[in-house]
Amino acid sequence: MAVDQRIEFDLDLIRRYDESGPRYTSYPTAVEFHEGFGEAQYRAACARSNQADRPLSLYFHIPFCDTVCFYCACNKIATKDRNLAQPYLDRVYRELELQSALFEPGRRVEQLHWGGGTPTFISQDQMRELMDQTRRCFNLADDEVGEYSIEIDPREADAQSVALLRQLGFNRMSLGVQDFDPLVQQAVNRIQTEAETLAVLEAARAQGFRSISIDLIYGLPHQTVAGFERTLDRVLAFAPDRFSIFNYAHLPQRFKPQRRIDPDQLPTAPIKLDILRATGDKLAAAGYVYIGMDHFARPDDELALAQRDGTLYRNFQGYSTHADCDLIGLGVTSIGKIDNTYAQNRRELAEYYADIDAGRLPVFRGIELSRDDEIRRDTITKLICHFALRYADIADRWGIDFGAYFAQDLPRLQPMQADGLLEMDDQGIRVLPRGRLLIRNICMAFDAYRNGPEAVAGFSKVI
Repeated sequence: MAVDQRIEFDLDLIRRYDESGPRYTSYPTAVEFHEGFGEAQYRAACARSNQADRPLSLYFHIPFCDTVCFYCACNKIATKDRNLAQPYLDRVYRELELQSALFEPGRRVEQLHWGGGTPTFISQDQMRELMDQTRRCFNLADDEVGEYSIEIDPREADAQSVALLRQLGFNRMSLGVQDFDPLVQQAVNRIQTEAETLAVLEAARAQGFRSISIDLIYGLPHQTVAGFERTLDRVLAFAPDRFSIFNYAHLPQRFKPQRRIDPDQLPTAPIKLDILRATGDKLAAAGYVYIGMDHFARPDDELALAQRDGTLYRNFQGYSTHADCDLIGLGVTSIGKIDNTYAQNRRELAEYYADIDAGRLPVFRGIELSRDDEIRRDTITKLICHFALRYADIADRWGIDFGAYFAQDLPRLQPMQADGLLEMDDQGIRVLPRGRLLIRNICMAFDAYRNGPEAVAGFSKVI
């Protein structure tokens, strides 16, 4: 099926379908992870992974931030004490050794990501050491094959550090912007000038970074359509390769920093929808296509190309072109995907340190997927990445009759078909332009764990 990379903004449909639901960076989602899965189960998954001989992906979580952004829902440690970084990195190096011993040495690392927190919180010498230790333990791909990315806070980077990152092997970056409006920045405690942001972007381009993504958030205090468009216009002038434009989910009961945001200053739901619609129109006019799940890209970007040729994938780092990698999570709270399992490291720093110091892998929970989980994950991944699904692709791979297997699930799509979100026949499903913004709703029809309003509690709104 051909991929239609347009979106159509139907305000009435969005209002009716704007419920809470997973973002499907994994299936099953992290809500289903349990502590019955631990180090023994993880080691067994690694052994199976070696038999399959897939390429590897490494994710490093650097949890430290110099200041806390009030909107943040990430796992982070806000501190101005840079001395905390080295003891943490020392444990990461020991975890690297523990992990590398589980994998055949010839397996190539095709994807690597530093996330946070703020990865550039660590010093330049520490950046060099972290990459040196990684190369000592794992076989890193060359620059033409590797997809090596890093999240950048422009307040913690400059031309010199960008040049170093490129020298270390990074070839992709995402720049956190959120909004250039000073009033919005003050309300969320992220004071960041346009000049310092664009200086990092220009440095990345000069150093030959192959993909530069800009992160924006809509729904923050004091935001208006006109104000958000001004930020968007400033960034568009530099033509980044991608945009990630997220909906702010105000969940102060779960995320303490959000309690410092005045809910009376948040834009109303209709204003948020107007911001989203104006953003979609402006990006389309500038030539960007909608990849899905808040992501836009230039039509010649590798994500857009992968979506059109059917090779796009989605994992905990977002959309990717490396679908066949086993993902190793390193550092506190990191999540990995090895063979048919997901595994998460300890969430608290003291517990993570204790496991590493005792020579134990810090895995404390996870899940081994059943065959049904794998079939449903395959189905959801195809929909969320390609907005199209051929029943025969799933049936042939898993040896099932698709219609019979999903007989209880397919009827949930019929109202969506009546509303023009998708087309469905005996060959497959095609998500239409007006349904692409609501892809999470469509995927939930195949989610065995989300069968009722109580099952989506705690998830963010789909729009």
